[in-house]
Amino acid sequence: MIAVIQRVSEASVTIDGQIKGQIQQGFLVLLGITHTDTQEDVEWLSKKIVSMRIFSDEDGRMNLDLSAVDGNLLLISQFTLHASTKKGNRPSFIEAARPEIAIPLYEKMIAQLEQDLGKNIQTGTFGADMKVSLVNDGPVTIILDSKNKV
Repeated sequence: MIAVIQRVSEASVTIDGQIKGQIQQGFLVLLGITHTDTQEDVEWLSKKIVSMRIFSDEDGRMNLDLSAVDGNLLLISQFTLHASTKKGNRPSFIEAARPEIAIPLYEKMIAQLEQDLGKNIQTGTFGADMKVSLVNDGPVTIILDSKNKV
């Protein structure tokens, strides 16, 4: 699993002209699922996301996590994170999980993030054509890959 975490002052996702999810301060997380991902990847990545200390403390140092700032989380599925661009100019998405694998893992990630964060999160809709808006705070963008834990 790949997660792109963006520290935001606000973010939203719109589907068919309707806002589906919206947050103020927190993380916008773009999630890419591959066919080899498991529940172990969900658990590791969720804990890593909610523990990520990238909010400024009183000294201006990145030292606070989501809970410390009462932050929120907007999770968006994004299969294009597993794009291969090694050959030619048209990306291949062969490493992205098919819906029958990806949807259950996406749903498990939602549940795991809510459990680890201790509150509900906002989401997009898996497979939908989504319009994502955000104000990246910093900008701060962190990439996590559950296959590169060490």
